[in-house]
Amino acid sequence: MTRIWVINPNTTQAMTTKIEDCARAVAGADVSVTGVTSEIGPESIESHYDEALSVPGVLKAVLRGEREGVDGYVVACFGDPGLDAAREVASGPVIGIAEAAMHAASHLGRGFSVVTTLKRTIGRATDLAERYGMQRFCCGIHACEIPVLELDTDPDARKVITEVCRDAVESDGSDAVVLGCAGMAEMCSEISAELGVPVIDGVAAATLTVRSLVTMGLRTSKRGEYATPPPKAYLAG
Repeated sequence: MTRIWVINPNTTQAMTTKIEDCARAVAGADVSVTGVTSEIGPESIESHYDEALSVPGVLKAVLRGEREGVDGYVVACFGDPGLDAAREVASGPVIGIAEAAMHAASHLGRGFSVVTTLKRTIGRATDLAERYGMQRFCCGIHACEIPVLELDTDPDARKVITEVCRDAVESDGSDAVVLGCAGMAEMCSEISAELGVPVIDGVAAATLTVRSLVTMGLRTSKRGEYATPPPKAYLAG
């Protein structure tokens, strides 16, 4: 059985539970999905500072997964924190949810909009679209101005996000929407039904990408940049 760990780079267990449920819903009966909460780092990731402090927890989880024989990993934060470093230490595929969601959306129309949490994260999403070669598909990036930890507690969150998605599709002329936060994953089907366009959850997209790569017998290349890091002493403070 294929084993996939879906790593929540923040320390909020409730979000891990939601992420795990979304991944399991698409993974299939022959895949074991485990949600893993970072042991160290911020409770939510909404800044470059948060993202930097989340990376050690991601790497610690991947290294533990390697000892336990995990086949592949999902990094379940839309900033894709620590993705390159995780690929260096993992033998199997490691996929970020922004990476997977943008690529999935590019298959479903000529252009997509991204709807994220806070305005301050738009720059990071823009950088990732450029990194992944998605600039020509990404029509716009919009913020709903709801903090990550309030996605579950704000009674109006789903309504607000739906309306931002609606405005994004209309203003950008896009054919699909990418939800720019793992905490929005469970909203996809409802928003899609209301707007009449594909709405992509990166957790599901990344989980199925990992599964596909493992099924094809493909592993992370260890030639060049993603080779295992050379052994050396590290100081922990």
